[in-house]
Amino acid sequence: MQTTLRGVGVSHGVAIGEVRHMGTAVLEPPAKQIPAEEAEREQGRARQAVEAVAADLVARGNLAGGEAQHVLEAQAMMAQDPELIADVDRRIAVGSTAERGVYDAFASYRALLAGAGEYLAGRVADLDDVRNRIVARLLGVPMPGVPDSDEPYVLIARDLAPADTALLDPALVLGFVTEEGGPTSHSAILARALGVPAVVALPGAGELAEGTVIAVDGSTGEIFVEPSDEKRAEMESSAAARKAALSASTGPGATSDGHHVPLLANIGGPGDVPAAVAAGAEGVGLFRTEFLFLDDSKQAPTEEKQIAAYRAVLEAFPEGRVVVRVLDAGADKPLDFLTPADEPNPALGVRGLRSLLDHPDVLRTQLTALAKAAEGLPVYLEVMAPMVADRADAKAFADACRAAGLRAKFGAMVEIPSAALRARSVLQEVEFLSLGTNDLAQYTFAADRQVGAVSRLQDPWQPALLDLVALSADAAKAEGKSCGVCGEAASDPLLACVLTGLGVTSLSMGAASIPYVRSTLAKYTLAQCERAAAAARAADSAEEARVAAQAVLSGE
Repeated sequence: MQTTLRGVGVSHGVAIGEVRHMGTAVLEPPAKQIPAEEAEREQGRARQAVEAVAADLVARGNLAGGEAQHVLEAQAMMAQDPELIADVDRRIAVGSTAERGVYDAFASYRALLAGAGEYLAGRVADLDDVRNRIVARLLGVPMPGVPDSDEPYVLIARDLAPADTALLDPALVLGFVTEEGGPTSHSAILARALGVPAVVALPGAGELAEGTVIAVDGSTGEIFVEPSDEKRAEMESSAAARKAALSASTGPGATSDGHHVPLLANIGGPGDVPAAVAAGAEGVGLFRTEFLFLDDSKQAPTEEKQIAAYRAVLEAFPEGRVVVRVLDAGADKPLDFLTPADEPNPALGVRGLRSLLDHPDVLRTQLTALAKAAEGLPVYLEVMAPMVADRADAKAFADACRAAGLRAKFGAMVEIPSAALRARSVLQEVEFLSLGTNDLAQYTFAADRQVGAVSRLQDPWQPALLDLVALSADAAKAEGKSCGVCGEAASDPLLACVLTGLGVTSLSMGAASIPYVRSTLAKYTLAQCERAAAAARAADSAEEARVAAQAVLSGE
């Protein structure tokens, strides 16, 4: 008998297949004592296992490329954290085995992350995966991971570590469902990059029996258990119609009455450029530059290395728009040379622009590298600062850009509610705004973007968040300037129509989402989008906002 479950849809598409569960986690190693003379040998075993796991993560990242590579390289750095390794050594020195020392050291670090504010709690799944891999290697047992199967299946897991998500084979893994996670978790972002339908934050997903047939709708978040023949046919027909519509939709983003809405790509480095070009991106709306800095947490990359990476992206979009976000370090992306190590709540501390203003030499080098990378190219370069709180922040960034000789538009990201509330003031110093809806939701609702338990508040359909978007867009229009969205909200085709109706002037998203958004936007007039936006803002919850907007656009 068909039953229906609902989680949070995070990657478009439909998947129908049998359930396969993720491999079980490594068991806790026994707490036995070793003689003092064996300590050095055990410490050597632990270090070898750490290095092997770090190398494996880097290798997986090199195979995956793009966004996945940056995530996995950061995870490898986590495995090699000097303080963690020193703690392992200390535990072995007083009698622990290598595997037990690793297990206990990671447990201690895990507790620190969980207690350092909810923002860092999202890194716990990554940390657990690193621990499991090291302990499995030490115990000589298979790594926990994606099940072996010759037939396509739908993967079920409590959560998916980046190392597993990055190398999923779309030919075998039709889609995946997780009990935890949120719409902006690493797994969700990588699922969209892979084009694999995915649903997260579905309590009880692990109770679905192995081999059960389920149908996954990655757009609505619905899971149909043992779907009827009619439901299967309905979903397959809908998926086929959507695929045909995507193939027929080409060219610049626009409403049906010709209102142009540039559709741009979010990229994490040169490796993401081919997919963006293939999807017909009109440029880059968010070029995350952290990948260059995460290679070595001890020092910033040289000016020459930065120039080469930036130019590779700029050359791919001749006469297109490329919006570069300067280094956004801190919180879940700490860098030893830049961010404080002892903040009680890093998400509310020195991160983003605040870190750069404390280290003007790092900002100056990056801006100078961008200026040199753009020399002689017909690209429209725009540079923006993360975590701008007020006009003083915006002025400090604009002054730094001018001092570096940067010939580009200077902008501010709206991720803090104060920047939205005082957007006209911020716009006195910069030439455009870009809404990072992921962090804006996090700070508006005090809801960590990586914690599935508060995913209701991370939903970009929340009317309060739409109000802040409208405030920002209205301010930009009044000042004769642009206001785009580069957060994950732009990847939702229906919400993209609402954002257009709110006055947003461009939309930036993962490359895989561009055809969906282009196709949906082309169905409606600007007036319809505006009415849908008004209906969504008048609602009292995210679900009511979504239903109200859909009703307007479908003519109900």
